Amino acid sequence: MSDQALRVGIIGDGFMQPSFFEKALRQRLPETAMDIRSLYLDWPLRLVTTKKDPALPVAEFLGRPEDYFDFCADREVLVVHLAPVVAATMERAPSLRVIAVSRGGPVNVEVKAARERGITVINTPGRNASAVAEFTVGSLLAETRNIVRGHLSVRDGSFRRDFYHHDHAGRELCELTVGIVGFGDIGSRVARLLVPFGCRILVADPYRELTAEEQALGIRKVPLDDLIASADVITLHPKVTPETQKMIGPREIARMKKGAYIVNTTRGQVLDYDGLYAGLTSGQLAGAALDTFDPEPPKPDSPLLRLPNVTLSPHIAGASIYSITKAANMLADDIARILARTAPLHGAR
Repeated sequence: MSDQALRVGIIGDGFMQPSFFEKALRQRLPETAMDIRSLYLDWPLRLVTTKKDPALPVAEFLGRPEDYFDFCADREVLVVHLAPVVAATMERAPSLRVIAVSRGGPVNVEVKAARERGITVINTPGRNASAVAEFTVGSLLAETRNIVRGHLSVRDGSFRRDFYHHDHAGRELCELTVGIVGFGDIGSRVARLLVPFGCRILVADPYRELTAEEQALGIRKVPLDDLIASADVITLHPKVTPETQKMIGPREIARMKKGAYIVNTTRGQVLDYDGLYAGLTSGQLAGAALDTFDPEPPKPDSPLLRLPNVTLSPHIAGASIYSITKAANMLADDIARILARTAPLHGAR
């Protein structure tokens, strides 16, 4: 790094605002002189992210790499949320030594190109795990206990009394078996949040063994097929990989308990939405709570949007103030470690 003021560039937006990162850096590095330059992108209110571009080796990004060339040119540390950072960016930023990405994975950064140039890439795994886990439980409660539908009935003046009828009354979590597919940072938090409700909790994840503490809480690991057949609720938390694409489809839904629920707060690609619609309209499934879709946003004529037994939200499970400050602090801590010539805790893999 330079012996002069550390040149930092922060490209933030309406969620991950630059001021949070500047505050975290100045608190973590009070003795370090810093020249901080910030750029604010009007997302999510105006600008729209590009999920994938075959011409670029990055995903889920905002704008084009060339939009940021001038901004990055003389920076030593670059903090980004959605801005794409590719080999061409690095070629035009010869002083760049650290790329800090405030996301669970650095999907908008060409990590291989950074490694080839000796640039360290860090990110923030688990930054929103608590937010998504809490939202998952909230979505499950909203769907099973008619919370959103009850709100709409009161707001619209109908004050529906049929929600107290046996045919429409909700189910309590204490009587349900909840199957958690994917037991990483989020899935494991969902389990711990559900334990006090008295649920029976099943887990399916081929890459994760239960700890002794988790086993003592009554959480059980089972094969996916057994989970599908036994659960009253299936909540999805796997990463999107070729093996998890539409892992819950018509076959799996047909094997679920009649009257079961599905909750999806991970990516839409893990669930077959046509199969879900069929299950919801046939009576095989009692309901679903969906925060993510495929495609996203869902098309206006999607039949799922018209079903009475679905609770919908616009991919906001991870949107919390705490996840912003946590990401900022995680990056600031790792940048401080790098400046001290210590390995970062969250180097990109």
